[in-house]
Amino acid sequence: MSQRRTRILISIAALIAAVLVIPTQFTVVDMAEQDEIEESEAFNAETYVAEKWEAIESTLEDRSVDLATVLNAIQVDDNSSVAKDDLIAVTNEYGLITPGEAHVYAITGMGTVASVDTTSSRGTLVLTVDGYDGPIQLNLEIGPRLPSGDTSIRDAVGIDFNEFTDQTEYGQVSSEINGRVRDEVLALLDFDSMEGSRITVTGAMTIRTFNLLQIDLSEINVIPFSIETA
Repeated sequence: MSQRRTRILISIAALIAAVLVIPTQFTVVDMAEQDEIEESEAFNAETYVAEKWEAIESTLEDRSVDLATVLNAIQVDDNSSVAKDDLIAVTNEYGLITPGEAHVYAITGMGTVASVDTTSSRGTLVLTVDGYDGPIQLNLEIGPRLPSGDTSIRDAVGIDFNEFTDQTEYGQVSSEINGRVRDEVLALLDFDSMEGSRITVTGAMTIRTFNLLQIDLSEINVIPFSIETA
């Protein structure tokens, strides 16, 4: 037998051996079972927020600062704006600044309902805050549609991005928190009859400052976590 033929026969034998060995290196997976495993491991914002709800509530209450104190500390000019550097000083004392340069405050305060607008899905309540007579208008978001993407409560209680796989999961948490506020707090209140009423609100507010040097603060919006009538 020639050497060339011998080499060919050896190569064929090696190939057959490899083919026989390869199947033993794989595990057959039931696709339905694999789908169930992946589904069980998938992030569920509803479950996450439900498990954290009492901690969110207590943390927000613990971190809340007096609303009038914060508003009085923000010294706006004649155009109802404030320099970013001045606002940073206020936030460092009473709130927190996110990596995206949003200034977030957990707040609580009492006041009188000056007006209520429920003509659109994004309803608002204007609150005259006890102890503050400055030019900043304070609006409570009362739904039924809360602002898309508002992360005030999530950020105010310090839920950290590093707990999650990506920005999508992080965003789902804030949406779920706002959804529970809408369904379990705001939906139970009769805002149409609330004008002139005395209320106490606990919640969170965000002032966006990214790429800005001067911040317009003619109005500030609050996402309420609880509203109690006197």
